[in-house]
Parts: sequence; structure tokens; C-alpha cells
Amino acid sequence: MTETQRRTAGVSALFMIGIILLSFNLRPAITSVGPIVGIIREDLGLSHWSAGLLTSLPLIAFALMSPIAPRIANRTSNEGGLLFGIIVLFAGIVVRSTSFVALLFVGMFLIGMGIAMINVLLPALIKQKYPGRIGVMTGIYTTTMSVFAALGSGLSVPLTVEAGLGWQLSLLSWGGLALIGMVVWALVMKKGPDHDRNELFEPNAMKLLGSPLAWQVTVFMGLQSFLFYVTITWLVEILVYNGFTAVTAGLFLAFMQFISLPATFYTPVLAAKLPNQKPIMVALSVSGFLGYGLLYTEPGFLGTALAVTLIGLMLGACISLALAFLGMRTSNARQAAELSGMAQAFGYSLAAFGPILIGLIYDVTQSWQPVLVTLLVLNVVMMLFGLGASRDQKVLAE
Repeated sequence: MTETQRRTAGVSALFMIGIILLSFNLRPAITSVGPIVGIIREDLGLSHWSAGLLTSLPLIAFALMSPIAPRIANRTSNEGGLLFGIIVLFAGIVVRSTSFVALLFVGMFLIGMGIAMINVLLPALIKQKYPGRIGVMTGIYTTTMSVFAALGSGLSVPLTVEAGLGWQLSLLSWGGLALIGMVVWALVMKKGPDHDRNELFEPNAMKLLGSPLAWQVTVFMGLQSFLFYVTITWLVEILVYNGFTAVTAGLFLAFMQFISLPATFYTPVLAAKLPNQKPIMVALSVSGFLGYGLLYTEPGFLGTALAVTLIGLMLGACISLALAFLGMRTSNARQAAELSGMAQAFGYSLAAFGPILIGLIYDVTQSWQPVLVTLLVLNVVMMLFGLGASRDQKVLAE
């Protein structure tokens, strides 16, 4: 191997490590808050609604920041935008780890801004650097994202209580991942080749608004986000309503996230091998419909285990398929960045208000069955838009 070949291989490996480290940081700074939000609320004297706002703020930041992310990257490069995102994320983690209420909320919003930058620009980077391996690379980064999301939830209470760190140091500990990612990504930019920002990010946002396929990808992204965050928020309550203890319901929720991991990885890998993804879309919709439908019937332990498995497979596959569409339905990295911003802005707007809307339906009806009917209907609507997004076409011609 020549010196040039060794250097090229080294840079490629560094890019891969950098992408994986960025994906590590996409969720735990958020998912680590929910399990200890009661501790934070009592320590700072927050009301319940303001404590709930803590977990909604990042989603609101996602929605606001997603369409802006390509504009920021336009001033440097895709890689430069990702570095900016991880720096803002790290700053947010540090700022929120205080006992000042205002800084706690500011920090959560900064965390959402930083993650939104990475959310939007990673699919564009994969389109740019790995155009022939979009499925595999999407599977890798979405799976690692999901694993660390679960770790954020699972380790939060042990770090806070058993390890005696308190909520401030417990939340600050996730800054270590962001710091490592920041350092490695700075090395990626230093070691990698120069980047032509004009080639990557010629603005296409207004053109995309006129593309039916872009809207189909966007609405599919939004509905799968809606279903995911609603299910994560309310599944425990639904299962308690169905007769399970809170502990058992919590275990079902953890199981749902664990069982989704194989589908999260393999779905985009399979999708990339097919001329279109309509068979996958139909299978996922059937899985979700059967899962939510089973919960409607209050099927007992084994039936609930099957329902949670089917829902988990559907949710895990849909997020990675939605992200894969951002590369598969675009012709180049700049289009992928624009489509990613459009789809994720809409998606996280729905996600931010989904749990509130579903909670309102329960408040009005005092039953979770109308909620499950709503989810069944949305599952079918998601399939219809997903079938459109599955066509082997591009959102814009070159």
C-alpha cells in the first residue's frame, strides 16, 4: 500500500469514526432527562407543566432549526455545519447543568439546536461521502443513535441516585460524549480534503416545496415521528389502563425499544437493494396496525408482548427508512440537506405536539381506546404517504 493509499484509508476510517461518534450524541442528552424530571422538578420547585416543557423544548428547537441548518452549512461546508452542531450541543449540556432555572431551559433549547444541525446534515454527508452505501451507513448511525437513546434513559437514575452524582452532574456526564465527538470531528475537518460549499449547498428549498415526492417524504417523516413520540410518551399509561402494573408497563416500554434495534439497522440496508420500497412500507404498516389493534383488545400478557414487538419493529424500521429516503430520493448532497431540513422541520413539529394532542383526546374521552383508534388511522395514512415516498424517483431533476 502506497503512502497516498494509507492516508486515504486513514481519512476514510476517521470519517466513519466521526459519524458514529456524532450519532452517539443524537439522543442521550434528551432521553436522560425524562427519568429524573421529578427529581429536577422537586429540587428547583418547578410546576408539572414547566417540567414537561423541558422534554418538549428540544423538539421545538428541532422544528425551528431544521430548515435553517442547510443555510448555516452553506457558509462553510457540510462538515463545518456538523462541527458547529456538536459545539452548540456541548454548550447546551454545560449550560443546563446548573441550579439556575432559566439556564436549565436555555440549555435544553441549545441542546435541541445542536442535535437538529446534526440530524439534518448527517444524511447529506452520507449522500456525499457514501453514495453507494446509503442503506448500510444509515443503518449504522440510526442503530447507534437508538442504542445510546436507550442508554440515556437507563443510566440516568443510577448515575443520579446510586452513584450519588445528583441531577446536575448526571446530566453533565453526557457532555463527555459530545466533547469526544467535537475533538474527533475537528480532526476529520483538519485531515480531510478541502470542501466546495457551493457544490454541496446550492439552495433548493423553494423548489422542493413544489415537489409532490418531497412532500410525501416529509409527511411520512412527520407521521412516523408523531407515532414514535406518542408511543414513547403514553405506552406505559395505555398498558396500566389495560391492567398491568407500572413496573411491568415500564419493562414493556424498554423491551419495545430493544426489539426495534434489528429493524432499525436492517431496514435501510434492505431498502437500498430494492428498486422501490413499497413492499417494506406495506409490511411495516401491517405490523403497526396489528400492534395497535391488539392493544385495543386488551389481549393479556402474551398478546401485549406480541403487540409491543410489532409496534417496536414498525417504529424502529420507519425512522431509519425515513432517514434513508433523504439520500435515496435526492440527486446530490445539497438536495439531501434541503430535503432533510424540510422533512425534519415538519416531522418534529408534529412530534412536539403529538403527545399533547393525544393527552387531550384522553382527557376528553377518559379512555385510551379512542387514542388507539386514532393511532390506527394515522398508521394507515402514514402508509399511504410512505408508498408515495417509496417510488424510485428523485425529488428534483439535476
